Amino acid sequence: MISLLNLFPSPTVNSQSQELVDDSMRQYLADAINEASSFNNRYAAEVWLVDMSLRLAPYIGDQLDRIELLQTVHREASRTGLSPELVLSVIHTESTFDQYAVSRAGAQGYMQIMPFWKFEIGQEDDNLTDMETNIRYGTSILSYYIKKEEGNLDRALARYNGSYGKLWYPRRVIKRWDKFWRVP
Repeated sequence: MISLLNLFPSPTVNSQSQELVDDSMRQYLADAINEASSFNNRYAAEVWLVDMSLRLAPYIGDQLDRIELLQTVHREASRTGLSPELVLSVIHTESTFDQYAVSRAGAQGYMQIMPFWKFEIGQEDDNLTDMETNIRYGTSILSYYIKKEEGNLDRALARYNGSYGKLWYPRRVIKRWDKFWRVP
């Protein structure tokens, strides 16, 4: 069986350090695929991680950082019953994949979590710019709102953004989902 890992090109420069980085990336991706417990099988993990990594490249240049983010998104989305591609669309809309983004209102990180959530759940010391913490909070909050809104994604996304009753935010997320992240 031919591996999709071959999509990551071998270096064309005769630089030993460049070659080590590419080989290291291949190994990291192979390990990520093998450890991807949120996927049904190894092939599904490989296809999704390679596809999404290529889509994410314009926003996050470092391949290792992309794979780590994608693993976290897939794991946390799966844990909460969300589509990983929807979560990527929310991150794209909220922070354009800037881990350290802070809004005028004080929302932080990839999924733009408001600090009051730390106090609501009793975890005042949590760092909302930590990737895993931020995505765990964001997926949990969004999943809660989807349940609260009985599956109505427009209303749930508006609640997530704090613009309940307005459609501009849900439309923005869904547009990015359709254009960048949705898997046919």
